[in-house]
Amino acid sequence: MYPFLRLARERARARRMPPLPLNGTHVTPVTCLPWDLDPWVELNNGRTLTLFDLGRIPLSIRTGLATTLRVNRWGLTVAGVSFRWRRRVVVWDRLDLRSRCIGWDARFLYIEQAMVRAGEVTAHGLYRKAVVGPGGMVPPATVVAAMGQPPDSPPLPDWAQAWIAADGQRPWPPTI
Repeated sequence: MYPFLRLARERARARRMPPLPLNGTHVTPVTCLPWDLDPWVELNNGRTLTLFDLGRIPLSIRTGLATTLRVNRWGLTVAGVSFRWRRRVVVWDRLDLRSRCIGWDARFLYIEQAMVRAGEVTAHGLYRKAVVGPGGMVPPATVVAAMGQPPDSPPLPDWAQAWIAADGQRPWPPTI
């Protein structure tokens, strides 16, 4: 089940926190609860992706993106993700979920997230997010300008650019 109560708590917490610049880092404390586990008694990989919502949504609130989306009747959707799991997370582990926007291109915003336990990264994700409106995708430069920010993206890290390029080579639709 989706963690609606945890999300409501994080949204309320984010509203009480100071605003962040668009490239600022939001930190969400997360505890691995018994219902987050898989049959191997560790944090379920799908649940990890769901828990990362608890970082991206408050980030959008603190940067002003959520307000801009609401005012303009735009939505935000995941258009791609690259993920790495590196350390096992078990019940009652306390983690910091770090979320930040690292930049954008002509079509997508890129959000980096890391789950950190005692200074060690357990999981890391790069999300490609699309802003959508009644007419289709909204260019990120338009979104950022509507937020009152300069429309030019900071340079994307080389590793993010490499993922974007590699994903662009992937055939669509796939032939399975």
